[in-house]
Amino acid sequence: MEDLQIITLYFDRDEQALAETAQKYGKYCFAVANNILENKQDAEECVNDTYLHAWQSIPPTRPNHLKLFLAKITRNLAFNKYRAAHREKRGFGELPLVLSEMDEFLAGTAEIEEEARLAALKEALHRFLRGLTPRERGVFLRRYFFVETAEIISGRYGISETNVRQILSRTRQKLKIYLQKEGYTL
Repeated sequence: MEDLQIITLYFDRDEQALAETAQKYGKYCFAVANNILENKQDAEECVNDTYLHAWQSIPPTRPNHLKLFLAKITRNLAFNKYRAAHREKRGFGELPLVLSEMDEFLAGTAEIEEEARLAALKEALHRFLRGLTPRERGVFLRRYFFVETAEIISGRYGISETNVRQILSRTRQKLKIYLQKEGYTL
């Protein structure tokens, strides 16, 4: 079933929307959650919560890209679940590593309370990502949005793990320079 048809089912409040979503995007959402949580049961619970959030959000939201809409919900739920489960247990797994790699860019953004500033930062990140090559953008998003390991990314792109790490390092440096030019203090 096409995404527009699934979204129509949500707008019609037809529960078949959930079954179609699970069939088409269940494995994808599970992969997103499991990359973050590294726990099958927690990932499955997160996917089920994704369906609930989608049901509650559509309508009024009409996503342009259902797959990305679901990925964002799943990712946010997984991060919340991870934080709740590991509040006092730091220093292991892939997520702390990802967050530490991006610390210098994200340190001050948690205090941004004004929606306009947050929206401006989000748009600056979108402009930055659009300026990257497709491979740089893909590697960056795979690491920092989908929390994939360098090993998984290297297999996906057919490059070495060292090359993945170099791309990520260079892209983080480009991001730092870009955000500074945009007026963000790091």
